[in-house]
Amino acid sequence: MPSKPSTSLATFPNPESGRDYRVHIEIPEFTCLCPLTGQPDFAHFTLDYIPAKKNLELKALKLYMWSYRDQGAFHEAVTNKILSDMVKAVQPRFMRLTARWYVRGGIFTTVIAEHQAKGWKPQPAVHLPELDRQGSVRG
Repeated sequence: MPSKPSTSLATFPNPESGRDYRVHIEIPEFTCLCPLTGQPDFAHFTLDYIPAKKNLELKALKLYMWSYRDQGAFHEAVTNKILSDMVKAVQPRFMRLTARWYVRGGIFTTVIAEHQAKGWKPQPAVHLPELDRQGSVRG
């Protein structure tokens, strides 16, 4: 049976809830409609989060993002709505959603929205040298 867009976000239990770790997800094909013209808007979303007790299930995330395809939305509004829905579903320690909107009328827009759980303090960053990216299909 073919999948259909959905506004629900399924989760699964965090397999390492005692550890802070980052989940990085790229969503390069987000589409919605301009609320003024009805023309399509395209964006590349990047989601980074540190889960607490739950993680996002990826197929549900894909169907959720697809549900915006025929909806009119301003860039700032849709980015913040998506972050709010994800925070509600996952209740993460930290979550950042970056929306890089493709050019429209000669203007690029980037919207970055964040959530941090009350009382959570990030661990100090450990800086390691970058790995050789040769051969990476995501460059």
